[in-house]
Amino acid sequence: MVATLAGIFGVQHLALAEDVVQEALVRALQAWSFHGLPANPSAWILRTARNLALDVVRRERIFRDKEPELIRLTEEKTPVPDGAGLGEPEIADDRLRLMFVCCHPAIAPEAQAALALKTLCGFGVSEIARAFLTTDAAIAKRLTRARQRIAEARIPFEIPAGPDLERRLDGVLRALYLVFNEGYKASAGDQLVRDEICQEAIRLAELLAVHPAGDQPKTHALLALMYLHAARTPARVDDAGRLLRLQEQDRTRWDQRRLARGMFHLAHSAAGGALSEYHLQAAIAAAHGRAPDYNSTDWPQILALYDQLVQRNSSPVIALNRAVALAAVAGPLAGLNALGRIRDHASLERYHLFHAVSGDFAFQLGRRTEAAEHFQKAMALAELKTEQAYLGKRLAACATPVLPAG
Repeated sequence: MVATLAGIFGVQHLALAEDVVQEALVRALQAWSFHGLPANPSAWILRTARNLALDVVRRERIFRDKEPELIRLTEEKTPVPDGAGLGEPEIADDRLRLMFVCCHPAIAPEAQAALALKTLCGFGVSEIARAFLTTDAAIAKRLTRARQRIAEARIPFEIPAGPDLERRLDGVLRALYLVFNEGYKASAGDQLVRDEICQEAIRLAELLAVHPAGDQPKTHALLALMYLHAARTPARVDDAGRLLRLQEQDRTRWDQRRLARGMFHLAHSAAGGALSEYHLQAAIAAAHGRAPDYNSTDWPQILALYDQLVQRNSSPVIALNRAVALAAVAGPLAGLNALGRIRDHASLERYHLFHAVSGDFAFQLGRRTEAAEHFQKAMALAELKTEQAYLGKRLAACATPVLPAG
């Protein structure tokens, strides 16, 4: 609905589109609690949003000259009959256009993903702040500046072509990657996984992949990565909601349909000679997906892929993941030493998974006191209750006496 109304009013009035849609949803919650669900809920909301939009048109001087045309467009896009609604082609087209608007080069890169999360996925400011490890105020400023730039630059509501497409496609893919990551491993709250967010990221990426503008190897590589990771979702927590490590997961619970879709898109991504970070990350996920059990994992291949990945991306989080793969090949001491050599080591001191991994390596080496210190730090930094509970269990294990051999 936001995408549709932005297309009608002009994307420079994006905030207005968001406001009337939000108000329509609030009215739906109020009305339906008394009168029950209408025969076609989506048509009800569309009609309400349309009427709210038309009220604004009649009230605001900036729209007065365009009122007849806006009314015509609004009626075409949001049919009145209860059985009517937007067709999938129109929805897909509007959402794709809005994706490319959010990732226009006139908007700062750090604001592009935030705007996509807010506009395309309905994330709140606090959720976005947690995803970017920053404050609510910082994200609110980014969103305000992004909307101002859209208005000032008069960014067209269209899918670009030629050289502009390539630049903006990278931003769109990055935004979708961040959306998926927030669903796959939530920043805070009671749930480790928010599968509905993963599904939304996959759905948007699928829309992109079937459109000529987005049907490129790197798009399919990102889709492969998403599907292969999402396949593990059913096995990542036990029946009590407790976190399970990769080696503890029941792989018979992995979603075989998603695994198959992931492998399909990975094969499709091999067209052409370009190799993106998404290709490498998807290949790592595929190596895990092919292994029937943890002990059968091809860790040397995964380490080799991480070696290529760190050459392309100096992210300390990627270096952290490489250290895990190295430990699986060469032992926990090699992994611990690799952690100490990470270039931006200071930034990881505020990252709970760095301390969780460090604690695990120290525990494997029998250095219980050192492991306990890391697990305590990880618990203090972790936001998710499931992770806090898991780390508490690891911390308790550090106090368990080690039985003598024999």
